[in-house]
Amino acid sequence: MAKKVSLTGIKPTGMPHIGNYFGAIKPALELAEEYESRYFIADYHALNAVKDKEELKFMTYGVAASWLACGLDPDKSLIYKQSDISETFELSTMLAAFTPKGLMNRAHAYKAKVDENTSKNEDPDANINMGLFTYPVLMAADILLFDSDVVPIGKDQKQHLEMTADIAEAVNKNYKKELFKIPAAKIGEETQYIVGMDGRKMSKSYDNTIEMFLGEKKLRKKIMKIVTNAQTIEEKKDPESCNVFKLYKFFSSKEQQKELADKYRAGGMAYSYAKQELFEVMNEFLKPMREKYDYFMENTNEIEKILKAGSKKAREIAKKKIEFLRKEIGIINIK
Repeated sequence: MAKKVSLTGIKPTGMPHIGNYFGAIKPALELAEEYESRYFIADYHALNAVKDKEELKFMTYGVAASWLACGLDPDKSLIYKQSDISETFELSTMLAAFTPKGLMNRAHAYKAKVDENTSKNEDPDANINMGLFTYPVLMAADILLFDSDVVPIGKDQKQHLEMTADIAEAVNKNYKKELFKIPAAKIGEETQYIVGMDGRKMSKSYDNTIEMFLGEKKLRKKIMKIVTNAQTIEEKKDPESCNVFKLYKFFSSKEQQKELADKYRAGGMAYSYAKQELFEVMNEFLKPMREKYDYFMENTNEIEKILKAGSKKAREIAKKKIEFLRKEIGIINIK
């Protein structure tokens, strides 16, 4: 029996941080054990925000290197660039004909930008491009083109998948048959809260992240800046309320956690000691991935070979789907 298909879209937005790894990358890679997993780099989605040529190229290589370094096996899973699959954009045009403008008006990203403009007494559509407005249609094309059964997403992306389902159902209803499989969201309800350097959730928005592939010196320097309370060395401390210890638990064994927790509770421990302990276990965990990342970023030709091979396989799947859809909607194929 064929495995169900999972599809993960990855927008190139720079080096991932620890929160990205435990909250999104690791869970998405684990799907390869159960599903026929496909991963694509959403470079055209990134174009909505990134207009610098070199920056987009660097981040595209970077996201590929990151996922390969974290364990994505191109021999077992499909990885490709969105921009290499021209069928995606043909399907996006098809889907646009079945997508109500009112549905796009309700998209969270668009509404947030309109609200921001309104609060500044600016034109509601100031600096809003059509790429942002029609983002959900292109996302639907990414998903529906590959007959995806499940799409791993965060709770904040749930609306986009609901829109994908709405669009697919509109097409199916019009032609009175299932042209598209309705994908299901796979939301990581059990994903743990990854604390940032200031105690809030780790996020680029808060500028409180620890990037995964920092060199050892930069990694240690960043860890030493983690916010702690003002207790003195002599005072007993609560490990469970400490940002350092909360991060330590992600990288250490139960035995290591107990040993460090005992030092917290006994008193006589400086926070700098705990931070050094965090650096040691985090660096040991990240070092193999950092070395792979550095290798791929120094040998981008290797990335290109992997993406080229993946895109070739992805296009074979996409071409069959588009040929089927053209026939079903009445587009004449002249060969």
